[in-house]
Amino acid sequence: MNKLLEMTQKFPDTELWNDSCSCKELSYALENGGCGATTNPVIVFNVLKNELPEWEDTINELVKDNPSWTEDEVAWTLIKKMGEKAAHLLDDIFEKTHGQRGRISFQTNAKYYRSKDLMVQHALDLASTVKNSQIKVPASKAGIEAMEELTYRGVSINATVSFTVAQAIAVAEAVERGLKKREAEGLDTSYMHPVCTIMSGRVDDYLKAHYGATDTILSSEAYEMAGVAVMKKAYGIYKERGYRTKLLVAAYRNLHHFEEFIGGDLILTIPYKWQRKYNGADIEVKDNMSTPVDEKIISELMKHEEFVKAYDENFPAEQFQDYGAFKATINQFLNGYDSLVQLIRKYVVK
Repeated sequence: MNKLLEMTQKFPDTELWNDSCSCKELSYALENGGCGATTNPVIVFNVLKNELPEWEDTINELVKDNPSWTEDEVAWTLIKKMGEKAAHLLDDIFEKTHGQRGRISFQTNAKYYRSKDLMVQHALDLASTVKNSQIKVPASKAGIEAMEELTYRGVSINATVSFTVAQAIAVAEAVERGLKKREAEGLDTSYMHPVCTIMSGRVDDYLKAHYGATDTILSSEAYEMAGVAVMKKAYGIYKERGYRTKLLVAAYRNLHHFEEFIGGDLILTIPYKWQRKYNGADIEVKDNMSTPVDEKIISELMKHEEFVKAYDENFPAEQFQDYGAFKATINQFLNGYDSLVQLIRKYVVK
């Protein structure tokens, strides 16, 4: 049996999502017990590059039928259409679970990460695309404020560009405030399913890049387990406090990012190539989420300030968007969106 299918059968609380809007890739995940999908500007660009023949007619029609549209308007309409097509593969799951599974995440324009109002406006537009939408908002200070407002308005959020325990707590607290405000006004929350991502692999990436440029040296195991340690600490706090937001693991770089989270009440949103790698892994599918990270590794990591920032639950919200991993990732998302627009431009300017 494939390891992912074995995991979803043995541990049904450990959800598998496909980390793209490709219907081909999502179908593979569904065969292995998958129940959701995510997108972002980089993902959409890569899917479009790989599946361009399937979407060229749609792009040409959008350009032809809307002669006054900018490249951005064409790009966002295409993003919606790609997401909508994938969303339909999840409709049955969404209905059977009353909105708790079967969702696809659309990500707001990365350019808006400093503006609550722009993120809310764009999120509401994206949320109207399909009934099983979930909206990704970067976990900047303004983004967390936007998440509270969106939750109050009935939008299920997915916090992204998130790497720290403090971001995860701030997201969960904002969602709780939004849910309680809805409930106080008699508004329904039963179908809502808020999620908070921690990009575990990008924590590792950042520490390797930051300390690799200095005279500091860490063991390879410490580098490979840093993101796992952050997620496991956040997970313990979520369970202790009873937050209604569910944690999600993203950014896969090694076997730990799969194996260590098996058995947890969380989501693994895994790119297709890593799904295939994990399916062929020689591991025992057992509960590892309840096993803490080795204290020797934690002690080694805690000697280094950039890890402490990610691990400290009191890291201030004003500094979220200044954290190195945040800056690196938001830049990648911005560049990914620019690449998408440049691809669209070839069909607009002929």
